[in-house]
Amino acid sequence: MHPILFKIGNFPIYSYGVLMATAIACALLLGLFRGKKRGFNTDYLIDIALYGIIGGLIGAKLLFFIAEMPTIFKDPSSIKYMITEGFVVYGAIIGGAVAAYIYCRVKNISFIKHFDLLAPSIALGQGIGRIGCFCAGCCYGSETHNFPFAVIFKISDYAPNNIPLYPTQLMSSFGNFLIAAALLFFASKKRDDGKVAGLYMILYSIGRFVIEFLRNDPRGNVGILSTSQFICIFALVGGIIIYNFDRIIKSPASHD
Repeated sequence: MHPILFKIGNFPIYSYGVLMATAIACALLLGLFRGKKRGFNTDYLIDIALYGIIGGLIGAKLLFFIAEMPTIFKDPSSIKYMITEGFVVYGAIIGGAVAAYIYCRVKNISFIKHFDLLAPSIALGQGIGRIGCFCAGCCYGSETHNFPFAVIFKISDYAPNNIPLYPTQLMSSFGNFLIAAALLFFASKKRDDGKVAGLYMILYSIGRFVIEFLRNDPRGNVGILSTSQFICIFALVGGIIIYNFDRIIKSPASHD
């Protein structure tokens, strides 16, 4: 809707970048606030966030390249714009999680406990970040003429302009805010390890799978599923496993 927030001279300040920075800052502040109350080492939390951001950026770009590989094969010159544009959220989640896991292993601290703590922060950051997508016009929805809350872009470089579309970015944002609120409420009582993180993965994967049916931006596919829907299946299974993490490690078979 408003891809350029303001200009400093001739230098544009993009809404997407500002909101992504805001998302990271808010997620980190929430994580630090809750971490201090629960006795977590804040230095570790900051390091996990920094490594998670780096890993997330790498993962988001890498998965984007994988999803767009058919396009690259057809038109190798397209890789020029792909270097600076295009990210896949699931790639960011996976890359960030891998980086955080490696850090926790190196520091000999519990990854699952930190994942539980930071899961609401991740959902909050995603909710804010999707507003950035809306401002830029990326991740747009399919055309609709009977949805009462359809949006029409006028100056987007990504979404088709002057056509009513499903507001998939705002729908995703609202869903992520709901997930963040649900996780904060769920985590307000003491839970076994993996419960909060697992619930985040379950809720996010279900919501993302559904919203993908309404999107119409190019994002790759695996058979009849979009790339993200395909990953959602594994994320849902992984979330169920992590949710039952404490039960699994306490099962008699784990001590044989």
